[in-house]
Amino acid sequence: MKFCSACAHPVALLIPPDDNRARFVCQQCGTIHYQNPKMVIGSIPVWEQDGETRILLCKRAIEPRHGFWTLPAGFMENDETTADAALRETSEEAGANIKLHGLFSLINVAHVHQVHMFYRATLLDLNYLAGPESLEVSVFSEAEIPWNEIAFPTVACTLKFFFEDNKKIKKGGEYGFHAYDIDQPMKG
Repeated sequence: MKFCSACAHPVALLIPPDDNRARFVCQQCGTIHYQNPKMVIGSIPVWEQDGETRILLCKRAIEPRHGFWTLPAGFMENDETTADAALRETSEEAGANIKLHGLFSLINVAHVHQVHMFYRATLLDLNYLAGPESLEVSVFSEAEIPWNEIAFPTVACTLKFFFEDNKKIKKGGEYGFHAYDIDQPMKG
């Protein structure tokens, strides 16, 4: 950040009084510009077919990770709840109709200043279609998931947690809530 969004004067990186972190501060008007993590919100859309659990994935039509598969997710907008964001992103990226369930995973990606949250969801029908940010959309069983083509570690972790819990569900267990930290940047 170079200039104040309140008065357009240059900002300086310094520790404000009564703070313990360096912040961008306008020395003209005194505005402190806090920078906070971005929230990435998505869903795990599930379709049960002939006793097999299938997950809807989107092949990315945009960078980063163009051509790789992901769960429908994206940045949360102002004035929406996390549930609203999950529904919107699923509709925008996959054209999918879902019923949202509980929050399933929360993954901190501190090195890129993001928090990723995924809700479990049920696909209400198979009338999905690729939105402008997706090349294609498809449902996959656990064995069919293109694991080497998953776009982000947060998605791979969430899918692994989901399928581990899904095995417990079939034995009378419950879905858990999974919190995880990814400390290292992606390779490749």
